[in-house]
Amino acid sequence: MKSREIHLTQHFTGKVKPEYFEMTEIDLPDPGEGEIQVKNAWLSVDPYMRGRMIGIKTYVDPFQVGGPMEGGAVGQVVKSKADGFAEGDWVMSMHGWREGWTAPAAGITKIDANLLPAEAYLGVAGMPGMTAYIGLKRMIDLKPGESLWMSAGAGAVGTAGIQFAKAMGANVVATAGGAEKTAFCTEIGADAVVDYKAVDDLAAAVKTAAKPLGGVDAYYENVGGDHLQAALDVIKPFGRFAVCGMIARYNDDTPLPGPTNLTQIVAKKLTLRGFIVSDHFDLQGQFIQDLSGWMMAGKVKTRDTIYEGVEKTPEAFMGLFEGKNIGKMLVKI
Repeated sequence: MKSREIHLTQHFTGKVKPEYFEMTEIDLPDPGEGEIQVKNAWLSVDPYMRGRMIGIKTYVDPFQVGGPMEGGAVGQVVKSKADGFAEGDWVMSMHGWREGWTAPAAGITKIDANLLPAEAYLGVAGMPGMTAYIGLKRMIDLKPGESLWMSAGAGAVGTAGIQFAKAMGANVVATAGGAEKTAFCTEIGADAVVDYKAVDDLAAAVKTAAKPLGGVDAYYENVGGDHLQAALDVIKPFGRFAVCGMIARYNDDTPLPGPTNLTQIVAKKLTLRGFIVSDHFDLQGQFIQDLSGWMMAGKVKTRDTIYEGVEKTPEAFMGLFEGKNIGKMLVKI
């Protein structure tokens, strides 16, 4: 079986460019004992991958130059020499950015593509959905009747977070860029939506939008930059922040000054909690249970932005930083 895969050509800072990626075709080896061979069907691209392209270790090792890149993927087993895996089984792995792979079955997760569409395990039922859930449940401890500001409301984590917060009985103010994205935030239940690209004063706009909801009790940080500055001004005393991403900063060439109003953390007695979803897999069972109930009750809907062909993976990834996705950004093989 042949497989086309995307390699990183160099580590870099600054804006992501097409020349940083190249496609190679390889012949996959047959599986050995305890191994499986899988044909990928869906690939995930996510903002956190940007940090792995700099060349330094953060909370995860960097991508290796000249080697296949990694990311979430779902596909079907085509050959197996591993107990518990049979031809046709659907599996989820981190062997993305490629059409197929042969590797040990240890650590590979079987999924039920009859229960949910296979691609959902990369979105609302996968890492983005669980990231939203952990932020709301464990970092913020969101309560019914409270009001949440969800930044990047039209993204994969944001769209899940809006709907999960509503299912938990909270109010939601969402921020997103452009008419199509703000309309989708309203469609999935946000009580108020601010188009951050259409306002001169983000803090004032969010404060006005949240006033009928009693103000902002909690903030979900996906953006950083001007959003974090505005959130520190808008949040009520004793407010809680869940901080899982700062996409506005990922392509910076050099460190930039942070918010000028950090004293609000003290003055308002705020709680800011940064987190990585992989540290909280103990809540995965509860997450799947709650999500299943919400989906059966019609409280959660999904929307994906799809590029087709493994060769489109770099373009899809770059699109994350250009605001080209609504919901989960996926590549269909």
